[in-house]
Amino acid sequence: MTHDTDHNTGAAAAEPGNTDQTAPLHDAAAPTAEHGADAAPADESAASKLEQEAAEFKEKWLRAEAENQNLRARAKREVDDARQYAVQKFARDVVEAAENLRRALSSLPAAQEGEDSVLTKMREGIESTERSFISILERHGIKCEDAQGKVFDANLHQAMAEQPSAEHEPGTVMQAWTPTWTLHGRLLKPAMVVVAKALA
Repeated sequence: MTHDTDHNTGAAAAEPGNTDQTAPLHDAAAPTAEHGADAAPADESAASKLEQEAAEFKEKWLRAEAENQNLRARAKREVDDARQYAVQKFARDVVEAAENLRRALSSLPAAQEGEDSVLTKMREGIESTERSFISILERHGIKCEDAQGKVFDANLHQAMAEQPSAEHEPGTVMQAWTPTWTLHGRLLKPAMVVVAKALA
């Protein structure tokens, strides 16, 4: 009798112990679920922040790349300009030689039938030299343009005098002492001209 009573008492005493062991497991599971619910918005916020930072870095990189391209283009233009126009002073001296050839031709008498053969050969020689010289200059970007008959342009012509004329429109170049010389399209030496003006 005493043994049975002790066994029942032990079983009854064990039941509260089992209840105490099960309760903490149930309580521990609840915070885990709550933590998972809170973590999702945190992860989304972090991802959004990373995307924003990535977009900002990309924008900065694109802006820096555009600035680098502009710098490279500007440097290339400066190098090209330096290469093209570094010989500008030398080119002015060269065109002076070309103008001297033209003056030499102008100083010769006009060609006539039966003239001295020496004079004919001299004229032909100077003309041939001038054509060859002008061709060489043009290959290097130096060009000349006759201003006579054109409207006066202060960017290309230098007026040495004005003369009344009934044959030319006022403001027209009626006589050009020298041509307009340019180097790769940039003015090298203006033409020395006489400009027509209206009769008084």
